Amino acid sequence: MNVFTKVKIALHLVHWFVTWKKHDSHLPSPVPDNPKFMSAWDAVSLIKDGAVMATSGIGGNQRCALMYWAIRERFEAEQHPRDLTVVCIGGQGGRGKVPGTLEEIGVEGLNTRMITGHTETFKAQLRLADAGKLELQCIPQGTLTLIVKAQGEGRDHVVNQTGVGTFVDPRVGRGTPVVPPDAKQYVEVLDDGSFKYTLPPVDTAVFSAPAADRKGNIYMKNCSVICESYEIAKAARRNGGKVIVNVGMMVEEGYDDVFLSADEVDAVVYWPGAEQTASIKYRKHWECFTTNSTMSEEEGLARARLVCNILGLTPKRRQIDNALARLATRIFVNHAKKGDHVDIGVGLPEEVSRLLFESCVMQDLEMINESGVMGGVSAPGVFFGAAINPREIVSSATAFERIYNRLDWAILGALQVDGDGNVNVSKRGEGAINYVGPGGFIDLITSAESILFCSAWGDRAEFEIDGANVTVKNPGTPKFIEKVDEITFNGQEALKHGKKVFYITHVGAFQLTERGMELICVMPGIDVQKDILDVCPMKIVLPEDGEPETVSPEVVTGQNYRLSLQ
Repeated sequence: MNVFTKVKIALHLVHWFVTWKKHDSHLPSPVPDNPKFMSAWDAVSLIKDGAVMATSGIGGNQRCALMYWAIRERFEAEQHPRDLTVVCIGGQGGRGKVPGTLEEIGVEGLNTRMITGHTETFKAQLRLADAGKLELQCIPQGTLTLIVKAQGEGRDHVVNQTGVGTFVDPRVGRGTPVVPPDAKQYVEVLDDGSFKYTLPPVDTAVFSAPAADRKGNIYMKNCSVICESYEIAKAARRNGGKVIVNVGMMVEEGYDDVFLSADEVDAVVYWPGAEQTASIKYRKHWECFTTNSTMSEEEGLARARLVCNILGLTPKRRQIDNALARLATRIFVNHAKKGDHVDIGVGLPEEVSRLLFESCVMQDLEMINESGVMGGVSAPGVFFGAAINPREIVSSATAFERIYNRLDWAILGALQVDGDGNVNVSKRGEGAINYVGPGGFIDLITSAESILFCSAWGDRAEFEIDGANVTVKNPGTPKFIEKVDEITFNGQEALKHGKKVFYITHVGAFQLTERGMELICVMPGIDVQKDILDVCPMKIVLPEDGEPETVSPEVVTGQNYRLSLQ
């Protein structure tokens, strides 16, 4: 990437910061002779009090910002619409920092119930929940999108095995309610042990799309994601409700294949500020996020990473983090095979993704993202959910159907791990404000044949690397503990189903076995007794010969580090 491009991207972000709250909810229709076209303010009048409103998007992708602003502004002016239930599949909040997200409607009396898979980004709603002014429900992301699809097809539930032995299993956990704990359950255990998941009927769909023609046909050409757009529109229509689409461009009929025909849409809201993905407008889309890209993956990744660096969203990885990533990638490559279907999560797993791409191993794998982007390379940071040069973009429901049909590997992060192999990724602490939610994690670990978790050894742990030797200077607060605070992954259930499960840390790696959490390898320089057994509350078993393998030096140093699939 040349200097000119870097400067251009920096200026683009400056302009975004300066204008990111600028909008006009009363922007008039560009097609006055077509009553389907209306301002955002007028479109809000279609949303009834007590509506069950479903949205589409993930992270910074496909934000329907103008409609969220308009809903809040009309409520503040008229106290309507009110008492909305929001059904949101992916995390579309702004963590209390970014304007124009679903947090805009996190206002007392306006949004009184939220049903989602990933809660962490909705700080406004979480504060309402802790104050007793919002009911918070959490359903695994894949299952949630499949329920919405079912509603569009005339069914009111899905039945699966997702969540057995986890917090969502009412026999051992709290089920779907987060706050209050005695709220309605949307999961029921059937006689055969499977789960029946339900959802209130979706009667309003609100989402953004790249373009519409003057008749009101909707087009998705050059989107970064489709997510749940199609499914929520079909559900709202089936349930006798309304479909509202915010578009960023007006185009001629036949611009592309029609995504939704005009007769399936109740309101089209035009706003030139509608975004393809965070900071990038549909009318000035980045082709590297589309299936029409002519840009190299290296260039697209460089641009996405520069944005994340400028925004301060790129984690500062230490030498020891890179060593962990190399160990995780080595273990994955040693057990995976060409053609495997792989889903990689956020955080430390992103470093595994980077290594697989840089080593060209990724080209021998079928990369899957639960948002619906297939192939390419997962986009980092603020663009999570999109991909660089995706081969195909499908709905999230279609993606999860494929995941349930086949997923060879899930590479994921972890907050806590215990001696039964259980993992917590959903709960950081007490209260709704500290609740993360599983996202698609539970669907992924249910579907995957093999699972690889990447986790720091301890919070605020400190290490020193001298050549190929690792020294623990401070073990930090243990993350591998006696019992996790919440079970998002049940290790014993995984063993019952014959899954291979690995846990990669800064000091070495574990594999879940019938004997327990077996320490299979350690970084060179690590003293098993002093650095692991003496400081770790989790019960650990050693290999039957008593000696875990010592990791080869190149994993620590990166020198002569090579990867290839069998």
